[in-house]
Amino acid sequence: MKAGGNPARHVDWPKDLLRPLNTLPEHSRLWVAFSGGLDSALLLHVVASCHCDVTAIHINHQLQTNHRQTEQFCRDVCERLGVPIVVEPVDVAVFDTGAGGLEEAARNARYQVFERRLGDGDLILMAHHGDDQAETVLFRLLRGSGVRGLAGMPASRTLGRGSLYRPWLAVGRDRLQDVAGSAGLRWVEDPSNISQAYDRNFLRHAIIPDLKKRWPSLLKRMGHSAGACRESAELNQRLAELHWQSCSYNGRLILAELRELSALEQRNLVRWWLQLRRFKVPANASLDQGLADLLSAAEDRAPEIRGVGFSLRRYRDYLYLVPDVMVPERPISLSPNKVSVWGGWELSLIPDSPAITSKNPPPPIRVSTRQGGERVRFHPEGPSRALKTWLQEQGVPSWERALLPLVFRQRSEGDELVAVGDLWCSDQYSGSAPASGWRLIVARDFN
Repeated sequence: MKAGGNPARHVDWPKDLLRPLNTLPEHSRLWVAFSGGLDSALLLHVVASCHCDVTAIHINHQLQTNHRQTEQFCRDVCERLGVPIVVEPVDVAVFDTGAGGLEEAARNARYQVFERRLGDGDLILMAHHGDDQAETVLFRLLRGSGVRGLAGMPASRTLGRGSLYRPWLAVGRDRLQDVAGSAGLRWVEDPSNISQAYDRNFLRHAIIPDLKKRWPSLLKRMGHSAGACRESAELNQRLAELHWQSCSYNGRLILAELRELSALEQRNLVRWWLQLRRFKVPANASLDQGLADLLSAAEDRAPEIRGVGFSLRRYRDYLYLVPDVMVPERPISLSPNKVSVWGGWELSLIPDSPAITSKNPPPPIRVSTRQGGERVRFHPEGPSRALKTWLQEQGVPSWERALLPLVFRQRSEGDELVAVGDLWCSDQYSGSAPASGWRLIVARDFN
């Protein structure tokens, strides 16, 4: 910890730190992410001096040997300032470390807490500064990021039901340290910030200081470059949105329209589509080759692009983005008034009126995938049809046919197919007045 005095709310903080805090976006509730480090400690003190509705939130990652002492330090600071504090312990081990290792897992853990905690219209402030921005841009450059990554951290963005705001991105770390020292603030040093085994720490301690010596205006220059990349990324996004309007139908891409775009425009559109659905975009080379294969392969071929958690697949005249889903290995039974999940669908059986429950209990209902040979009867007195043939006529892709939940009414004389995914449902369980008195709802949980 850094020793010092106990600054109160009435400290006259510098105008360059106060100015962005006096012009915050409209919000319902104001939060400050408080780690106990220098940057967040200073931010909390300055915010508390000009806002009376602030609440601190401390994420205890439980990674350092002093994590309990750090948590108590944060509680003590908030008590002295009269600021409410929320403490959330997280188990970083349950998060996927991915390419970013432990650093990325810890980041994912705390942002998930922020998303869960923020209410409608809430605003959370984070103490990222100009040096953090430079580290981010340089780190992403070394990882081969495009303009979207090189845009760095945005000053503000949507987070859950609220928003995140970084008021000090234009301020350097040296400035914050000078102000905190002069005010006699106390803070906690995170031992992991010293180890150069972490990529960002290596940049922070071994690379950026020398760059700043050679180019004193480094932070401002990198900020300008990040801003230019951000503009390019926004233009790319806008172009993709325009192409989506002309090239898509019912959540999929029209192959004929996609072929009219240049290779660069095709890649930009597909990248935007994947990012919109929150999937990791493959490397440009594999994406370019994959798209070329998808667009040029013969009609009897079934090329695809595989990614983490998804695949891009072609069927007839369209390109589909197909999330990886798992369906139960065995059939399941539907219980009244209870939602059951089946792969990418949610199913429920509800009474059409309150009196139905006791007077007309539902028959046993089971859900399973196709086993082969199923037939469907659309009208009670009409002929039955092979389900496989009907699905082909409806243009249902082969991979989706294998995952569709088939809903059967169980009877002693043989089970009756009463619903096929969200494509068809028998009048017994649908319409304005279901004949059985029970309503079957089958809906996708993704679109």
